[in-house]
Amino acid sequence: MIELSQGAHADPQPFAHLSAPNALLYRRVLRTFARAKERFIVHLRPEDVAAEMRGGSDGEGAQVGDAQVAQVMEKLVEWGNLRADADTGRVTSVEDFHRKRFLFQLTVEGYAAEQAIAFYEEAIGRRGALQSVALGDIAEQLRSLGVLAWEGDPDPAAVHLLLLALAERFSSLADNAQAFMAGLRRAIDFSDGDVAGFIAYKERLIDYINRFIADLANSGARIAGLLGELEGLGHDRLLRLAARREAADAVPEGVDAAAAYARAEEAAFGAWRNRWRGLKDWFISQDARSPSQARLLRQAAVTAIKQLIDAVGLLNERRSGRSDRSADFRTLARWFAEAPDDAAAHRLWRAAFGLSPARHLTVPAETMGEWDEVTSATSWRDAPPIRISPQLRRTGSYERRGKPNSVRDRSRERMFLREQAEREAVETAAARARLCTDGPVRLSELDVLDPRAFRLFLGLLGDALSARFPGDMEVKVVTSDGSMEVRLSEVAGGGRVELRTVDGVLSGPEHLIEITDLMATS
Repeated sequence: MIELSQGAHADPQPFAHLSAPNALLYRRVLRTFARAKERFIVHLRPEDVAAEMRGGSDGEGAQVGDAQVAQVMEKLVEWGNLRADADTGRVTSVEDFHRKRFLFQLTVEGYAAEQAIAFYEEAIGRRGALQSVALGDIAEQLRSLGVLAWEGDPDPAAVHLLLLALAERFSSLADNAQAFMAGLRRAIDFSDGDVAGFIAYKERLIDYINRFIADLANSGARIAGLLGELEGLGHDRLLRLAARREAADAVPEGVDAAAAYARAEEAAFGAWRNRWRGLKDWFISQDARSPSQARLLRQAAVTAIKQLIDAVGLLNERRSGRSDRSADFRTLARWFAEAPDDAAAHRLWRAAFGLSPARHLTVPAETMGEWDEVTSATSWRDAPPIRISPQLRRTGSYERRGKPNSVRDRSRERMFLREQAEREAVETAAARARLCTDGPVRLSELDVLDPRAFRLFLGLLGDALSARFPGDMEVKVVTSDGSMEVRLSEVAGGGRVELRTVDGVLSGPEHLIEITDLMATS
């Protein structure tokens, strides 16, 4: 029996309904109260809750009656999720007063439990996304902070609001990217189903990741530059303004208000400096051993693209009827399991792997001399036999007597290969530096390229031309390793151009080309 007014339960158990027999119905009732609270409706009667559930606003489960909903709400009051107060608004007589009429509302514990469950369900169901738009927003907010940093006395409210928006956007970008990459492994795995639809989905997913890699390379370099400019202008001054504005709302503690305010300001300033450090580490690499999170994300995305391409290629091979090694081994395993006895299993082993017993592993010089006189027309019956050592037949092994061969020292060869690899890496880096342009340039204006730079240029040009669709005048592409970006646009009426190198002459229509080294800007 519910009292006329019940506050929070003495020992609230707001999560007890999750393990109750009618857990789904309890969840529907509590979600109805949570949605009503979002509409600034505090109190609900059982008939109001039942009407909203019957109206289909919750979109869940079967219809329920007023009496059933009332019983559920009474149980939730016992657990401390709801509070029941006497409903005196519709009392017109003493009989109405003694009749059980209550108004229900969420308790503090019940609302906190609903928020925790909603957060859990959202986190579990989150698929994540690669937010290219967030990159542009972060860059724009940093640019706005830079404008305020130039001012001698910036507005604290404007600085604080910009930093709050920047922290929220960056947190969303990082969390969604982490969730997307964590769930990408499940997307790469293939379960039997519509193969054509699966391949089409993989192709769209590859295009999606490719676009994000390109946007991350462009926006990441821009954000890194803006962060450097802000630190040069004194970003701590802006963080201090935001910390002071937050400390103004701190609850006073103790007698010394000034000391409490100073502690609140220092705590807020430390939190903002920690957020700024996280933002910087996300976009700027400290050294080769501590790459930025953006660079690691780009590398993980490139690896995922390769895995997706391999998965699509494997499915195409299956559809074209090519041999599938895993399917062959499964069939062979089934044959072994169905073998009637060990002798049949041994015959199957020899037939499958061709490992027949070998008695003679070497041929004596005398036999080789006799074989010199044997022609291809000689029958095997007339051919001289192979003379096998009795020791080989008796023991199954034949060891040549004498001193064993000495181990060859290959340190010089290894040193030569290491020096050659280091030299090629330096030459490749130099070639990439020579190919980078300061903005768009015409192909005819490119300097004479050395052989290594020219071969790298041919690869970049081939990637750009292969990515352009018919009718496109401009194309932007990032190399498969994510190290360089090429923008290529055709010049209308530009005629033909010839590039003369030591390897030959490259001719074709005039284009504007812009080459950027993404590794140097990370």
